[in-house]
Amino acid sequence: MDRHRAAEWLARYVRAWESSDREAIEDLFSDDIEYRYHPADDPVVGRDAVVDSWLEDPDSPGTFEGEYEPFAVEGDRVVAIGWSRYFGDAARTSVRAVYDNIFAMEFDSAGRCRRFTEWFRERGASDLN
Repeated sequence: MDRHRAAEWLARYVRAWESSDREAIEDLFSDDIEYRYHPADDPVVGRDAVVDSWLEDPDSPGTFEGEYEPFAVEGDRVVAIGWSRYFGDAARTSVRAVYDNIFAMEFDSAGRCRRFTEWFRERGASDLN
């Protein structure tokens, strides 16, 4: 994994999140993925289980956006930073919440993520934009 491939993967991650397309989500992860929504969580294990968890309660299209970039890349390990913003409605007339995110990831030789852990912090009301 290098910085360019990591950035491409993160862009595909955002597109998969925006589309809720099963195939696009599947393509991100290895068969044996261990996915943690929070660092202390037990992992969701296996690609099918992760895809199902993504699609269980998807965000409504147009009500969010996210931007992430590689912060550190070492071998098959990547740390990414970024933010996600949630709007009050699809017209995006108001911001409901903004989160600062850190992703810790490990990739297989095919460029699919096999370990994913997310840390996030919600910004206060005065820092929403």
